[in-house]
Amino acid sequence: MPEEKNGLAKGLFIGFLIGGVVGAITGLLYAPKSGRELRTDIKKKATDLAEGASDYMKSTKGKAKDIITQGKSRSEQLVSEVKEKAEHIMGDADKVLSDIRERAGSEGNKIKAAFRAGIDTYKNEKGRDTSS
Repeated sequence: MPEEKNGLAKGLFIGFLIGGVVGAITGLLYAPKSGRELRTDIKKKATDLAEGASDYMKSTKGKAKDIITQGKSRSEQLVSEVKEKAEHIMGDADKVLSDIRERAGSEGNKIKAAFRAGIDTYKNEKGRDTSS
């Protein structure tokens, strides 16, 4: 869509320039003036139009630079926000993994203790059977 607006603005500007030149020349040609006066007026109008076009181009370049600068600034801001959110998510993931490891470790210790208790009980019972 920005390309459409840019193309439309460019087309309007070119149309304005061409229309201005044609209108100025037509007006000068139909005016009751001598050849020298007519050439002077045409030269003056051409100079005025060239200066107007130059000013318009400078203005357009300035606006384009502003738009590019704003775009870069916004993209840098978005990248920064995404990095911050990614770091937050990674921190949360690390916390969840730590919690899981901690729970697994405590459950593993309980299982080891139960297994040892079972072995100890078996040995005690086996020792009683052999001593009886």
